[in-house]
Amino acid sequence: MTYGEILNNLSKSKFRNSFHLRKKDIIYIKEKSPLKIKEHAYDFIKKRLAPADIPNDGKQTPMKGHPVFISQHACACCCRGCLEKWHKIPKGKNLTSKEIDYIVNLIMLWIKKELQEEKWN
Repeated sequence: MTYGEILNNLSKSKFRNSFHLRKKDIIYIKEKSPLKIKEHAYDFIKKRLAPADIPNDGKQTPMKGHPVFISQHACACCCRGCLEKWHKIPKGKNLTSKEIDYIVNLIMLWIKKELQEEKWN
């Protein structure tokens, strides 16, 4: 599946489709730049999602506080359970660099889509 098809499937979930960037998130992205947000995404994914064993899996991603966190929930990349259910990336193993790239690219595509739909231009 393409990234667009994946985002389309996720948008059909009432829960996943309930996540959107707020005005303060959009301002933050514009102040920091999408490149810096992508760096944050790599950092968060490597630290919070990539290890094989995550003691607080299912609770490691806040529901607010950073645009990447919001995106992780919208894209079902918030915990290993969601990654397995939605993206067929199994629990219990370290994420590969290819899987990390996939997650970050999906997150950034969702953020880009949200910015294009921005109502506060």
